[in-house]
Amino acid sequence: MTDDIWVRNEIQSPCVKICTIHPLERICTGCLRTIEEISTWGKMTESERASLILELPKRRTNFAHRRGGRRARLKLVQEEPDFKLELKLENDRKT
Repeated sequence: MTDDIWVRNEIQSPCVKICTIHPLERICTGCLRTIEEISTWGKMTESERASLILELPKRRTNFAHRRGGRRARLKLVQEEPDFKLELKLENDRKT
């Protein structure tokens, strides 16, 4: 299946159809856009889209290293019991 039907004469969306929002960075791990950038893509001007496309590769560095997965989170919670509370408060402030 291809997306040829959706091809337009404009800057195409950077979406790679791997839509997972990173819990701390709050950006999509597939296309590296924020939820706001994803939802406003259709309303952006050509220059806004071009500017965003140029910025996206810089965001990849946030995912360059593995954090250790579940084991690292458990270790962090054991070493810093307030980490869960801090994470919850941080997420609550963003919403």
